[in-house]
Amino acid sequence: MAQDRIPQQDRATAEGVEPDPDAQVVRTPREIRIVLSGLLIAMLLAMLDNMIVGTAMPTIVGDLGGVNHLSWVVTSYILATTASTPIWGKLGDLYGRKGIFMASIVIFLAGSALSGISQNMNELIGSRAIQGLGAGGLIVGVMSIMGALVPPRERGKYQGMFAAVMAVAMIGGPLVGGTITDHLNWHWIFFINLPLGALALVVIAITLHLPKRRSKAKIDYLGAALLTVGIVALVLVTTWGGQTYTWGSWQIAGTLALAAVALAGFFQVEQRVAQRGEEPVLPLHVFRDRNFSLVCGLGFVVGFVMFGAITFLPLYQQSVQGASATNSGLLLMPMMLGMLVVSLVVGQAVTRTGRYKIYPVVGTLVMTAGMLLLSQLDVHTSRTTSALFMVVLGAGMGFLMQITMLVAQNSVPLRDIGVASSSSTFFRSIGGSFGVSLFGALFSSRVTSTMAQRLGASGSQAVDGHAQLSPAMLGRLPAPVRDAYDHAVAGGVHSIFLWGALFSVAGIVVAVFLEEVPLRATPGAAAETAGAVQSAVAAEA
Repeated sequence: MAQDRIPQQDRATAEGVEPDPDAQVVRTPREIRIVLSGLLIAMLLAMLDNMIVGTAMPTIVGDLGGVNHLSWVVTSYILATTASTPIWGKLGDLYGRKGIFMASIVIFLAGSALSGISQNMNELIGSRAIQGLGAGGLIVGVMSIMGALVPPRERGKYQGMFAAVMAVAMIGGPLVGGTITDHLNWHWIFFINLPLGALALVVIAITLHLPKRRSKAKIDYLGAALLTVGIVALVLVTTWGGQTYTWGSWQIAGTLALAAVALAGFFQVEQRVAQRGEEPVLPLHVFRDRNFSLVCGLGFVVGFVMFGAITFLPLYQQSVQGASATNSGLLLMPMMLGMLVVSLVVGQAVTRTGRYKIYPVVGTLVMTAGMLLLSQLDVHTSRTTSALFMVVLGAGMGFLMQITMLVAQNSVPLRDIGVASSSSTFFRSIGGSFGVSLFGALFSSRVTSTMAQRLGASGSQAVDGHAQLSPAMLGRLPAPVRDAYDHAVAGGVHSIFLWGALFSVAGIVVAVFLEEVPLRATPGAAAETAGAVQSAVAAEA
């Protein structure tokens, strides 16, 4: 039938879905690049922050005390970012992306300023939560604005820039954090956000021109509250599980039950939200699109495998290969370079051909190969060999990181592109949280058991409760204990990457079932083809 040959997003427009006004203005490449500069600065702010803070945490604890609350400095940021992501996406769709995006920058900067002037650990934790709330809007805002300004067919030209930002954040973050902490003081790791954020605000205010909109829709506050509770509970489970509490404890079981009840209530509320004349915070109809649901699942697998596994690479390189902790960001440079090069090549190929299905399939295969190679790391692996293995993993990431967002945005009507962006980001973040938690528990168990096998009960007590020793502690270990610990870390890393390879096979299966839906060629393609679609449907009828 003629209708079946029409892309799903265009059919939605023909069936009466209001097109997105932000996407109706065609912009020149020069205009897009100018706007892109402000977007990239904002994205760098959100991604760089955690990398900088991690390096300065020992100094912060030494100054403010409160070591028992140390983990909450990171957890509060992650909770606020993840829980706010879906809401930011919907607000942008309803009330205009420019204003909502600029509001998120202001909130992020306010949280940064408050973090910088914090005088105790409780103030810092609360300020980091405010900062995370703004960061959720930064990440979603960048992706959704790009989705509105640049059609999917042309977006590959620019996706390498986002990969470059990620590389700069992961490599430069620890270096910048260490330098600021050593030569100024830890307060400046937050204050440095202020001039960058102000610059991003000015650039966005001057260069980003989007049609004004006035939505009379009522926000589904009950659904938003239930979704937030469910997300927070899920993140707490992944944060506490195997670390603060055992997986079988009542605290984990209770939090998991709360997440299940809240999310079940959310789905019930969303199914009836139209009857109340409200706008759903996460429209369930977008999941009826096969590609959208599959790519969200693929994002979860990618986040689970990638973030869960690479978290432990610096630990292996510092503990077993004797690398410096200060330069930990540089240790990941081979992986970042592999991701950057492949992302640039894939982006150009998608723009030239308009085809994309092959890349998620190849990406998951290469990612699996990278995981298998890294599972071969042991105490004798050279830095050159491990770097080559990381290049393979980075190449797999390069095939996947931007393509998953591209497919998600291309699978929904233009008016829901904020929801698509936030959903893709959300599932990847949740996958990463679960991966870090589960792989962390697996790593700790393997390290402890290996130490016990090599040294007996005294060996397991050497890493009891954390399974991770600081460089200073490693230097004080007797030679037999240090040797046992090196083998234990190598064994733990082997287990993590081997399981990561097995989980990534699920990503291959999901990628195979993606459909090749034509990419929109212009921002207003859906609107322009609406009349043609309606004529085709009428003729078929």
